[in-house]
Amino acid sequence: MISLPLVYTILSLVAYTTGFWYTFTHLLAKRKANTLFMAIILLIGLVLHAYVLRNDMVTAYGINYDVFNLLSFTSGLMLVLSMLYSSYRPVSALNLLGIPVAASGLILGFVFSQPNQYASQHTIGLDLHIILSLSSYAVLLMATIQAVMMWLQNQELKKKQKRLWVNLLPPLQVMESLLFDMLITGFITLTAALLFGFFMVDNFIQQHLAHKTIFSIISWFVYATLLIGHFKFGWRGQKAIRFTIIGFFLLALGFIGSKFILEVILGRS
Repeated sequence: MISLPLVYTILSLVAYTTGFWYTFTHLLAKRKANTLFMAIILLIGLVLHAYVLRNDMVTAYGINYDVFNLLSFTSGLMLVLSMLYSSYRPVSALNLLGIPVAASGLILGFVFSQPNQYASQHTIGLDLHIILSLSSYAVLLMATIQAVMMWLQNQELKKKQKRLWVNLLPPLQVMESLLFDMLITGFITLTAALLFGFFMVDNFIQQHLAHKTIFSIISWFVYATLLIGHFKFGWRGQKAIRFTIIGFFLLALGFIGSKFILEVILGRS
């Protein structure tokens, strides 16, 4: 018997695929896409995604913080942010990466999520810390994707090769402005998440949070250095791209890496 979550997963993937193909074909043909249609089709996908995630993540015993549930949540939130950013800047091509990421997160969460991965202490402050952390990861993942797209665009401009990204994307100046919009948002939410974490967590070693905290703080310094360098010394271009990618690599290594090792390899919650 086919379960309802499976049906919703399939329907969400259909909505995501439709939105991706619609955006891609219109950008390739340099035609203006119907923003209302895009918003509706992607919102349908996100609502179904949220239902599937809720079925796995929200339980009678509390929130199931399984690593694949968190990946699914973060990927969906990333698509929401992609839609928001593209609503006020001409960067609808960003959804061409946001949609596959959301679809991949949905599949991973549905197939691999495990039960009984609950927080040892359940408080509003801790939940807020987790939500802020996930929000910062989502925004900074968007910034990293944006940086990669800028790198591809810049490579095509330098080498004068087939200009796929140059044709799909707006000018580099617009792309760079959006990159720093994302970095500022992500840096603020990451700062808030770290502050809540210091106040809400009692024992970093016992709760297996030392590695995550160390990598998160190092990542925070990388982003802080980049933002200070940008606004005070005019850092931009390749330097901004490198700092953005390094910062997110450290953040992902601390969060996803340590959680994957604890839960999947060592079998600890």
